Amino acid sequence: MKSFVQIKAEEDFSKARNRALVNEIQNFLNPDRQKLLSFHDVKKILKPHNEVYVGMQSVPIERIAGSEGRYRDFDNHFLPRSGNLRQRWERVDLAHLTDIILPPIQLYELGGLYFVRDGNHRVSVAKAQGVSFVDAEVISLKSEVLLPKHVTQDTLLSEVIKYEKRIFYSETGFGDLTEDWKLDFTTPGQYDVIYNHILVHKYFINESIDTEIPFPDALLSWYKNVYLPVMAVILKRKLVRKFRNRTPSDLYVWIVKQWDELKQKYGSDFSLDQATDTLEIAGERRQNRFFQALRSVFKRFIQT
Repeated sequence: MKSFVQIKAEEDFSKARNRALVNEIQNFLNPDRQKLLSFHDVKKILKPHNEVYVGMQSVPIERIAGSEGRYRDFDNHFLPRSGNLRQRWERVDLAHLTDIILPPIQLYELGGLYFVRDGNHRVSVAKAQGVSFVDAEVISLKSEVLLPKHVTQDTLLSEVIKYEKRIFYSETGFGDLTEDWKLDFTTPGQYDVIYNHILVHKYFINESIDTEIPFPDALLSWYKNVYLPVMAVILKRKLVRKFRNRTPSDLYVWIVKQWDELKQKYGSDFSLDQATDTLEIAGERRQNRFFQALRSVFKRFIQT
């Protein structure tokens, strides 16, 4: 005959599974929102400098946001995503209910958040039971980017990009010099590309003058003589309509890269308009693929 605490552990797991199912249903249009963060994916994006062993700490459980190896087994609230986790989950819950002290969990700290190295079920049970802090052995990976505690798979990149934009604007004075605060990108690393464009532009100006041009003057020259003319072509061709999930600045980087490659291949006379043509053709192909897929969906719907 089952004891009271065994029945309670079974009920606790069932409640956790039901909450996980509700979370999945609520986010079925945006499944990335209910995914637990993968430590390796976050590490790849943040590129931490080094690791430091910091030892035992009392860690706020709300800041445990991901896992090293079991991120597919739990959702973003550390709720169990499969009934296969029941047996082990209930054993951990039984220990919690009977005040059995389990070994400390092991965590990585990265970007101000924590990722489970060992002890995923213990974290899941602790969250389900409303525990606020857990004892953990922590290894810290140093990163300049600090992530908010509620970051998800689909907002992770945007947080990194916001950090990169803040640093770029602060270090270059771009907004104050150009009065343009809309240099926005959809992928990380693009502000470094822009910075290099400015440095290359500065280099070519310095080749033709006796004294070195100050960086702010080079930035303004690049903005007026390179960036704005390319943006004018993007607006004229209405390319943003063909790439709705991309920003004008994204398209600027793509066109300049394409233009440079085409000039190397066909000669320096290859024009900006010709380089833009290749992007426009790509956009038309993309739209055609979308409408073909849409027609296919409607066709299957009508036939059923």
